[in-house]
Amino acid sequence: MDPAILGTRLASSALTPLVRKLFAREGPGAGLADRPVRLSALVSFRGEQRTLDERGVRKLAGRLVRHAVESPGEAPFPADEEAAVTDALARRLLALGELDMNDVQAVHLGHRELARELLTRAAAPVGLSTDATVFLDSVTEWACVHALHFFTQRSTFVARTLVEQSRTQAELIAKVDELIRRGPRPSAQDASFERRYLPHIADKHNRITIYGIDLRESPDRWPLEVAYLSLEASGTDSEAYDRLDGLPDGGPVTVQLRADAALAEHSRVLLRGDAGSGKTTLVQWLAVTAARQGAPVPFVLPLRTLVRADALPAPEAFLTAVGCPHTAPPGWAERVLTAGRGLVMVDGIDEVPAADRTRTRDWLLDLTRAYPGNQWLVTTRPTAVRPTWLADQGFRELTLAPMKRADVTTFVRRWHAAADARDYEDTLLTALRTKRDLAVMATNPLMCGLICALHRERRGFLPQGRKELYDAALSMLLTRRDRERGMGAPDGIELTEEARLELLQSLAYGLILSGRTEMDHDGALLLLERALPNIASAAQQGDTEAVFRHLLLRSGLLREPAPGVVHFVHRTFQDYLGARAAVADGHLDVLVHHAGDPQWEDVIRMAVAHARPHERARLLSNLLAADASPRVSLLALACLQDATTLDPSVRKQVESRAAGLIPPRTAAECRALAEAGPLVLELLPGPEDLTDDEALGVVYTARLVGTEFAMPVLKRFREHPYSSVRIQLLQAWDDFDVDEYADEVVAHVSRQGIYVTAKTRARAEALCRLGASPGVNIFGSYTAEELLNVLDPDILTSLTVWDNPELNDLRAFTRFRQLKSLGLANCPSRLELTPLAALCLTSLSVDRRGDDSAVQGMRHLTALETLALGFPVNGRDLTARLPSEAPLRMLRFSTGAIGTAGLKGLSHWTTLEVLSMYGTEYELDRSDFQELARHPSLRELMVDHRLLRQFQQAPELPGVEKIHLYNLNGAEDLSGLQRVFPQAREVTMAPAANYSLRAERYERLFPHAVVQVPSTFWNAPPP
Repeated sequence: MDPAILGTRLASSALTPLVRKLFAREGPGAGLADRPVRLSALVSFRGEQRTLDERGVRKLAGRLVRHAVESPGEAPFPADEEAAVTDALARRLLALGELDMNDVQAVHLGHRELARELLTRAAAPVGLSTDATVFLDSVTEWACVHALHFFTQRSTFVARTLVEQSRTQAELIAKVDELIRRGPRPSAQDASFERRYLPHIADKHNRITIYGIDLRESPDRWPLEVAYLSLEASGTDSEAYDRLDGLPDGGPVTVQLRADAALAEHSRVLLRGDAGSGKTTLVQWLAVTAARQGAPVPFVLPLRTLVRADALPAPEAFLTAVGCPHTAPPGWAERVLTAGRGLVMVDGIDEVPAADRTRTRDWLLDLTRAYPGNQWLVTTRPTAVRPTWLADQGFRELTLAPMKRADVTTFVRRWHAAADARDYEDTLLTALRTKRDLAVMATNPLMCGLICALHRERRGFLPQGRKELYDAALSMLLTRRDRERGMGAPDGIELTEEARLELLQSLAYGLILSGRTEMDHDGALLLLERALPNIASAAQQGDTEAVFRHLLLRSGLLREPAPGVVHFVHRTFQDYLGARAAVADGHLDVLVHHAGDPQWEDVIRMAVAHARPHERARLLSNLLAADASPRVSLLALACLQDATTLDPSVRKQVESRAAGLIPPRTAAECRALAEAGPLVLELLPGPEDLTDDEALGVVYTARLVGTEFAMPVLKRFREHPYSSVRIQLLQAWDDFDVDEYADEVVAHVSRQGIYVTAKTRARAEALCRLGASPGVNIFGSYTAEELLNVLDPDILTSLTVWDNPELNDLRAFTRFRQLKSLGLANCPSRLELTPLAALCLTSLSVDRRGDDSAVQGMRHLTALETLALGFPVNGRDLTARLPSEAPLRMLRFSTGAIGTAGLKGLSHWTTLEVLSMYGTEYELDRSDFQELARHPSLRELMVDHRLLRQFQQAPELPGVEKIHLYNLNGAEDLSGLQRVFPQAREVTMAPAANYSLRAERYERLFPHAVVQVPSTFWNAPPP
């Protein structure tokens, strides 16, 4: 019922005086204040000069309702509900005195939004008929119309409004001035330069080599968008009490996101990826995207180029260090970074010699500290630097995931479209689905490109092994490239394939021995000068300079990124040719000596492939004898994939050594074991005779290896009772065909007490078909009605809805009769939670960006025991927004959740025992700490490591007996915490994922407490 329609039943001449009674009359000095007046000061039933008490307000509400009921026409609601409607209306009118706003703000808000604010503080009683609820909401709006009219008729309102507008304008001008001070507009000279620089970056990096499409009438390099594939990156999040609803812990949460969206989630990222996985291509994509959009300003810094200088560049020298032809105005780069407008991409930590990595890290950290507001992306191969290399400086670590079957299909189709070779597309896709050895190799863009090129080159015939694949690819690049183009010998030099390989491998091996991936021309000439006399056919055709120029222009394997500098088009080719040279020169001992160096791993694996059988046996035997570390044992195991012929006794020795590492008992051991590839799947035992952690290790290893060949291992554990094993089995659903994995694995896994995740509609439909899932994470756009169609309302007890822009009406959720725990994460529409009061929710998590006005009605969820907030809570105190009548036992604030309310009002919840605070986007003041200190029941405090600095200067918190500090990396200063927590009896130091800590270090800080450092499957140190 619209207020206008209701007005036909309620004469304004009769009822306006009733509404006016709710507000105090203007007194003699009322117009002297230049500030807007708080509503609490205007109502007549609050304050010292009240003329109307609560009983009077209820009487007035009764008169309003009676007028409507007695008006001519049909009754607006059943007569037996009049008392309930009157009571509800009175509570809404009384709520006018609780609103944290002034008269000017109320008028600006409008009558509908003002009525909505009252509704959130006094919802309609459960069980009220639809007619009565509609009447109640309409009469509330009608009252608000008259209330706002009353405000505007007050003699001082216009003057106060003008003053408020002037004050708002002054504040806005001050804020704009501050923004200009912090990020001054670029000068005309800077802007002019950026109009030249950004198109240069977009053009320079919008080219990519697509291996095998560089033949007749084809360009050497293609537009980036032709071949760019948005792959996934994965990382781990380790927040405390992810199990807010009591569900068991499956270890750190694996977070998967598009790699090109990583910086949108976190401003500092360390991205790991294997050779050929697409790290540099991603850097190019981000640079082109930023340059075309005009912001942020991209700086692409390939370390292989930078480290050749004596010192790494300061911002002023960024462009000259990478050979940019444009000259920036003095101080331009520093101004960009000072204003936080930069996107700095440092590519290839693994291409820095080990001896230079410390200075590289120092240089990088100096830059991030000096210019903290920018975006930073650093790339490396997985084992080049330790897992925690940059984590203590706020870098999030992500790993480029191997291409999934769908990614491979997309790449193959794009490749054949670009190459105009559609006739070969379907036969190759069939081969990739049916041939295990081929599918195992097709895990990154480089290998997929080579497979596509060779498949077309050989009219559908493909090599079976990795060495054969590279041999064929090199043959294609070295010989057919010029032959197909009809080039002949334009420079007068015509070398055989073997002669080119011999010369190129001398360059590759020289780079590997020096620990670099780039060299200057003089270095290349020196290496060729030593090799050329041994290759008579080449020496007879020209001097060293001419042969070098020929290789640079005609081999297709060398590139000149800047004048006077040369490198291989891909690191993989350098490693492959360098391994060929090491074997040819008999340098097996050199290979063994470098077995512990991550930069030599691929070189050693390829050397095993190049070696003759007796050399292969000797190399592997010497590797095991020289280094007994698990890492080298697993490297030897991985080498077996490339050992076509091998002495059986040596093969048994390698497998026996690796068997000592099986089953893996920690996540670190699993990651190391998975590096051996699919071969390790055949060695994984169980589930019989395994402990729970060993079973978890086997499943996690199989999941890391991936591909459909891991499914038989996972199937063996589908009836395992351990919750963490079951969680891993369900999380592995991402890596397999939806329906096949659902039928073979998910259908047999007990889902009691754990969540199952549906990231796509196909998985949601499969889950619906399987039935009986009490805990569900569901991603994507669904209305509430659609969710009811894929979830079982009679079974569902725990639900988290992720990334859902469609969800804007929760009334249908009342049909989830068994629902006890609900999470709403990144659901951007306005959410009215009031309908959820009909459920007996005991746990609620709401995580979203933006202000708290988009989440309404939480006050009515009076059964909540656990509440997790991921949006700012604003107002006079927490009771204004949170359910004041709920028996909260645990409250959690995530990043940005502490708003203007701070922690004020926390002591209202006398049942609260646990408080968790995570993130950095808020500051606690002294009043917040005082609130903690006087809380009557708070006994346990959980604090993220990024908030510890604020607690160092806090007053004593004598009531806290248990402290849980999480996401620690070992570098935190905890020296002041003993003073803050004098009564602490239990202290838990929870390390971040991939970190390990020692309890002894912390015991002296808390001499009267039991100090625990959990050492679990997930954070035990690596082997």
